[in-house]
Amino acid sequence: MSNNRPRNPQEKATVDDAVILLRERIKAGDFRKPDGSPDKLPSAQVLGDEYGLSRQSMVRVLEKLKAEGIVRTRKGSGAWVHDWKPLLFYPQSEFREQGPNIDVYTSLLDAAHRKGDARMDEITREPADELVRSRLDLLDGEYVAVRRRTNMVDGAAAHTDDSYVALRIVERSDWVLQDNVERGTNRVLAELGHEIVRSIDEIHPHTTTEGENIRLGLGAGNSVPAIKIVSTNYDAADLPVQVTLFTLPAHRNITVYERFRHTERGSE
Repeated sequence: MSNNRPRNPQEKATVDDAVILLRERIKAGDFRKPDGSPDKLPSAQVLGDEYGLSRQSMVRVLEKLKAEGIVRTRKGSGAWVHDWKPLLFYPQSEFREQGPNIDVYTSLLDAAHRKGDARMDEITREPADELVRSRLDLLDGEYVAVRRRTNMVDGAAAHTDDSYVALRIVERSDWVLQDNVERGTNRVLAELGHEIVRSIDEIHPHTTTEGENIRLGLGAGNSVPAIKIVSTNYDAADLPVQVTLFTLPAHRNITVYERFRHTERGSE
């Protein structure tokens, strides 16, 4: 059991203090049933009294812990400890052989024995911003087609997944016209003469933005540490064809890269 709490009733904690202290208690197993399974937390009023906070402030504490994936809430029944198992995210799975009607994310979930799907948030056309324009070698003002998805696993948003391709390549194709492309959008690019054969992944430290907080179900103001992967895909002619931006909250994803030593095979 943890003793991470204010030392006396007169010692008030701030919201951030209470988040830290309650997080440590949860991780120490304070709110577990005898068999070790997750249990219900005391009410916001009870916890608020304990930490010298108002009920409203304590609700804010619980919202922050929910955003971190440490607690979950049930309507009308309070907050419960949440055992969240992070998704193992393998960027290299993009190049593994898929079935004719299986996209990359579905294959990733199947390999991890997890349940989930991809929620399409938006398909649009817009001028490329500097990041996308520089990766795709586009002209100033050139338009891109955009597919913004949020990938779900076990009922929760795991990460955002936004892809950009020059509009001149995919205009009037399923890439930009269809919400659900069963065979996968990479296969559509291959059909258009731009099969992806190589990718460069940039990994950047990141804090979720307000827009990402909404898409990821974190709640307004509940930004969390994350990594952003900027993946630039090239075709056989070594032309940059697609940029995909992933925002992966640290508590919901573990990014795994498998690497092999390259060996030259010559005559013996």
